[in-house]
Amino acid sequence: MHHFMNDMSDEARRITFRLNAAYHTPDEVRGLLSELFGYEVPQTLRVFPPFYTDFGKNITVGEGVFINACCHFQDHGGVTLGDGCQIGHNVVFATLNHALAPERRKTTYPAPIVLGRNVWIGSNATILQGVTIGDNAVVAAGAVVTKDVAANTVVGGVPARFIKRIED
Repeated sequence: MHHFMNDMSDEARRITFRLNAAYHTPDEVRGLLSELFGYEVPQTLRVFPPFYTDFGKNITVGEGVFINACCHFQDHGGVTLGDGCQIGHNVVFATLNHALAPERRKTTYPAPIVLGRNVWIGSNATILQGVTIGDNAVVAAGAVVTKDVAANTVVGGVPARFIKRIED
């Protein structure tokens, strides 16, 4: 298993180095991301490199997604971005965790991160493993999200807490 994971990480690094090393048109960016993710990404996906991932094959994006520069996807556990999601600069998606006990700390435990439709993640936010963020929710810049976020709400802080409900 470790050999397979290392091979996949090497492939992801090769593709992201190509993506991040020079200017690419939006179509070229989508082509490289299709290679990285292992499926043809939507034509409506917009990504501003640099973009970082350690695996790549466990990232799923919907229609109309925007990912700003310098985002990090640790996607071993899976990252799903629903239609219309907007991801700010320097956002981190961390799907792995470690045991606290020193003798078991090298073992990693994956869990997926799932964003519903029209979720907005502010710059420098971190979303931790196993978190689901409901439709239309907003995560404030700099927040660290450790628990699920209800639809139509704003959360912020470290750890992220409910701030307010989004009304129409």
